[in-house]
Amino acid sequence: MAASTVSIDLHDKFKAYERNQVQEYLVWRVYDNEIDWFSFKKGKYIQLIANQDGVIKSDIYPGLWLDIQALLTGNLLKVLEVLQQGMKTKEYQNFRKNLLK
Repeated sequence: MAASTVSIDLHDKFKAYERNQVQEYLVWRVYDNEIDWFSFKKGKYIQLIANQDGVIKSDIYPGLWLDIQALLTGNLLKVLEVLQQGMKTKEYQNFRKNLLK
């Protein structure tokens, strides 16, 4: 991702998403080898922080878990494993059940 694209994603899009109250969004800063995950809380964005295992968990979509380091290093098997762990949680099962109603 070009530096100009990162600038747009972290500034212009950030403002547009905030204005439209997009609940969460991710920016993968390929050049910096970083991922930023933002959640809309009380009228502004906060950056979600990975837990001690390096996993970020969505505030909006229960069970949507992302192993940041695994994704950044291309370990897609680990990315899938962590996502599947999230999908086994009671919170995800309740969320899924409510979506299917």
